[in-house]
Amino acid sequence: MKPIVQISLDLTNIDEALETAAMALRAGVDWLEAGTPLILAEGLHGVRKLREAFPDTPIVADLKTMDGGYLEAEMMAKAGATHVVVMARAHEETIKCVVKAGKDYGIGVMGDNLGCPDMVAGAKFLEDLGCDYVIHHIGYDERRGIAAAGKPMPSPLDQLKEVVAAVKIPVQAVGGLSLEQAIQCPKLGAPLVVLGAPLTIDADAFKTADGDLEASLRKICAAIHGQ
Repeated sequence: MKPIVQISLDLTNIDEALETAAMALRAGVDWLEAGTPLILAEGLHGVRKLREAFPDTPIVADLKTMDGGYLEAEMMAKAGATHVVVMARAHEETIKCVVKAGKDYGIGVMGDNLGCPDMVAGAKFLEDLGCDYVIHHIGYDERRGIAAAGKPMPSPLDQLKEVVAAVKIPVQAVGGLSLEQAIQCPKLGAPLVVLGAPLTIDADAFKTADGDLEASLRKICAAIHGQ
């Protein structure tokens, strides 16, 4: 698939999320993500407002579903989400329920392997259960905790090659990537590129980063789309 740029709206205020989304789309971003902080702060109302403001743009609801899979996916689909996220470490019945809801409501299911003891096996597990995409994800707390202990910080790039080789569905690499690394992801077999904390969002305050983000994002999008 052609490279896709997704911005993660890891914000806690819908007005700021809408403003950031509009700027990102002007710059060339393809997909919007209602990040987990926004989902927690604004819930279905936040997704509805994104859909109202951007009627033709794919919207990923980063639910990180662990249980109640069908209902959560159904609610987000009805609110306007085009994609939902379920965790590989959920029970397989939960993943199956999200996949069924995806089929029933015509939305994409993204399976997240965060926290899997075997990340490659977790990605394959998600594909086997019917997910449409794999999110190969090293978590925020995991990265910070390991770094605080003085150990090398893990990166999704560590096993990205193995994950891409293990599955046939599109892969997204998430978690602490530098800007340069994120831009290179399509060349490494992960065409779904996420721009968010800490690339375009302040990771500690969960607010829009300072500076001329629109000009920077325009250059980033051009670099990714040009691959």
